[in-house]
Amino acid sequence: MVDATGKPPVVVVTGASAGIGRATAVAFAERGAKVALLARGEVGLEGAAREVRDAGGVALTIPVDVADAEAVQRAADRAEAELGPVDVWVNSAFTSVFAPFGEIAAEEFRRVTDVTYLGTVHGTQAALKLMRLRDRGAIIQVGSALAYRGIPLQSAYCGAKHAVQGFNESLRVELLNSGSGISVTMVQMPAVNTPQFSWVLSRLPKQAQPVPPIYQPEVAAKAVLYAADHPGRREYWVGTGAAKTILGNALLPAVLDRYLARTGLTSQQTPDPRPADQPSNLWEPADGAGGRDFGSHGIFDDQARSFSKQQWLAQRLGALPSVGAGLSGAGAGLIALSDKAKPLVGGIKRLGSRA
Repeated sequence: MVDATGKPPVVVVTGASAGIGRATAVAFAERGAKVALLARGEVGLEGAAREVRDAGGVALTIPVDVADAEAVQRAADRAEAELGPVDVWVNSAFTSVFAPFGEIAAEEFRRVTDVTYLGTVHGTQAALKLMRLRDRGAIIQVGSALAYRGIPLQSAYCGAKHAVQGFNESLRVELLNSGSGISVTMVQMPAVNTPQFSWVLSRLPKQAQPVPPIYQPEVAAKAVLYAADHPGRREYWVGTGAAKTILGNALLPAVLDRYLARTGLTSQQTPDPRPADQPSNLWEPADGAGGRDFGSHGIFDDQARSFSKQQWLAQRLGALPSVGAGLSGAGAGLIALSDKAKPLVGGIKRLGSRA
């Protein structure tokens, strides 16, 4: 996205110290963008700022906990005062707990909700306050296939992402009703190789892992940039995993319940024990004072894909005036079913007779 004067965009990214947020900030920087980097971990923020500058962008680091609405608004005001009018706001911050529901304390569940759901609300409120002055801008919610389909061991995160989905739909309708020039869209992500699996609070006996197929954060970042350039669509799906999950849950939710009951716990853990010294970023940032910079990538580089056939197809179908988002999703689903989906399809067939 470049404004009418040809100036590079001013972008705010929450959760910018690592993972998808950091990769997104760097991707915008490659366009020469001015990027405000918001996160708690100052070590990670400084690392992200170096990468943004190396990529050709301008970086402004603002340490902030997105669960604090007033602090987020102050950060937004500072970003606009120092970088200029905000064109794009990306809500990517989150936290989670890997554990069965019965092993998650009430205050931990509340904290995940405060950061992952209310943090998105706070960021959106701050962005709208700035953008309404000009009646233009794009707000991108970094979502997940788990906004549609809850899975075991991630009840707090799934609940928060479901909440973001409902909130975002409501806001989008209000903006459409008022004829606003501000757009809001959600990018539903697949399993991504981010540092979360090395710093999210875990009570699992084994090392937590994303469920394959796994994608690199740069794939997710490209999708966010595409959404910023084409904000008219209500949402985007990224990767075959997201397409399979969303379509499967829409068509056969009860079958997926049974399938995930059989496979969902083991598929989220590697054979290796969880490291005894693994940090937790639930209450304090793992990349804060005394911590280290985790970067954009997690520990699954050897398994992660750097390209998504589904994303490539969906973007090209969506670009055709006569092809709506529904057909794009259907095309994505066809690719998903042809891309190593035979075990899932077989499982669905076997379980269908018992559902």
